[in-house]
Amino acid sequence: MTRESDRILREAKTSLAVQREGGTHRPGQGIGRGSIGKGSAAAKRKLWLTRLRNLAIAVATIWIGAGIAGAMFSGIGFWGLMAVIVTTAIAVGLFSSFPKIKVPQRAELTQGNPKQMVARTELWLEAQRPALPPPAQTIVDQLGVQLDALGLQLQGLDGAHPAMAEVRELVGEYIPETIDNYRKIPAHLRKEEHAGKTADQRLTESLGKLSGEVDRVTRRLAEGALDDLAIKSRYLEYRYGGAEALEDLTAGGTIPDTGAPLPDLSATPTRQGR
Repeated sequence: MTRESDRILREAKTSLAVQREGGTHRPGQGIGRGSIGKGSAAAKRKLWLTRLRNLAIAVATIWIGAGIAGAMFSGIGFWGLMAVIVTTAIAVGLFSSFPKIKVPQRAELTQGNPKQMVARTELWLEAQRPALPPPAQTIVDQLGVQLDALGLQLQGLDGAHPAMAEVRELVGEYIPETIDNYRKIPAHLRKEEHAGKTADQRLTESLGKLSGEVDRVTRRLAEGALDDLAIKSRYLEYRYGGAEALEDLTAGGTIPDTGAPLPDLSATPTRQGR
């Protein structure tokens, strides 16, 4: 019995670890089952919260109504109780499935702020994913992570910023147009070679290039933040860098690359001198 209990505990711990990493359906991603990015996962969580709210309101209404009816008519009887239970079951079945997740249309992909744009695009890509070949599905998963990073870089940018126009074109035109063109090809022709390559191969190559472009735009937008961090790190290094930095300061040196003079701490009065 002890060995059996230990085995059950080990399997439970393993199962918990797998679920934290996204489950066996999508190993390595803990952002929600079937979600390719945090934006789409957040949209689904919001939908589930709406369903739970509607369900709670419906169930509360049913039982409060039954209680009022029971008070008015000295009880609702056996069949009244059965009716309440059946109505509750119908409400659970109804509100656990509705409202359904709405797949955005292509025209909606670039609307709204960066956060909304990323979430819509990820939801649209998830809807197209099952119809794509396995190599292209892998790139779609990668695009989800990249779009999350890109959305963070776009936050705070003005709508008229050149990068916003470039991203809207990339996300709203090139990526969906590439997938739509592939889906127009009959399934039995997608693996036949045409001009040296199959449709599956061309789709995978095109999505790979688009993924690289998303990464390039993200890195370019992040350069400013990286420069700011480097400057701040250098400042903190010379301000709180220990004995060597203190020697530089008391010697009345200068900050490298800037020529700005450092304060002479030797002239600062000590507590004993006061």
